Amino acid sequence: MLQIGICDDDSSARESLQLGCERVLRGQYAEVRFFAFSSGEGTLRWLETHPDELDVLFLDIEMSGINGMETARRIREKNERLVLVFVTGYADYVFDGYTVNALDYVMKPCRDTRLREVLHRALAQLHRLAPDTFLIKNADGMFRIPKNKILYLKSDKRVVTLVTDTQSYAYYGKLDEAEHELGDAFVRLHQRYLARAEAIERIEGSTACIRGESLPISRANHQRALLAFARNMLGGQLP
Repeated sequence: MLQIGICDDDSSARESLQLGCERVLRGQYAEVRFFAFSSGEGTLRWLETHPDELDVLFLDIEMSGINGMETARRIREKNERLVLVFVTGYADYVFDGYTVNALDYVMKPCRDTRLREVLHRALAQLHRLAPDTFLIKNADGMFRIPKNKILYLKSDKRVVTLVTDTQSYAYYGKLDEAEHELGDAFVRLHQRYLARAEAIERIEGSTACIRGESLPISRANHQRALLAFARNMLGGQLP
């Protein structure tokens, strides 16, 4: 699933851009989900509670209230991964996009040929970022979560809860599969717990402390957890 946000205070412009994206992406994805926003303020409020849900965000620059450029600046304070594309009727603004690491821009009205070029670049960037993100899907949608934001994962029967600094995500899955996908930067603490080694602040007996939480370490995983913690503390110098 590809999840695209469109922020424009003109409803007809939002609808036109969505229709253009649907035409260009037809057949490339089994499902494309769109999110519509009528203001920069509304976009920022939504992103506060859905920080890793969007893949691409089209931002109109000339909006009342917080304009697209200021919205992008505030987004970049918390999210470096989200692919930003500016939409504008004036070419004079487009060079400002480099200050917020925008991928590209499209001019109004958006032509399919130009939209196809921009979306191709956006999809290529998402593909490049894929090794550094962990993909999960639940009833709320699909989320690409940067691996370096993950603190730990906890399993309860078939439900895995992934915890970051700002949010938790529950999804159906197996912790063994998550461990395999996340790789060596993560260490198994317990049959039910998997943690990012860098997130472990200290180990006290059979407990790993992460952001004020105490996670159990099983006897079978204790040596492995200690080694991962020590290797991280020493900057990866241990074999």
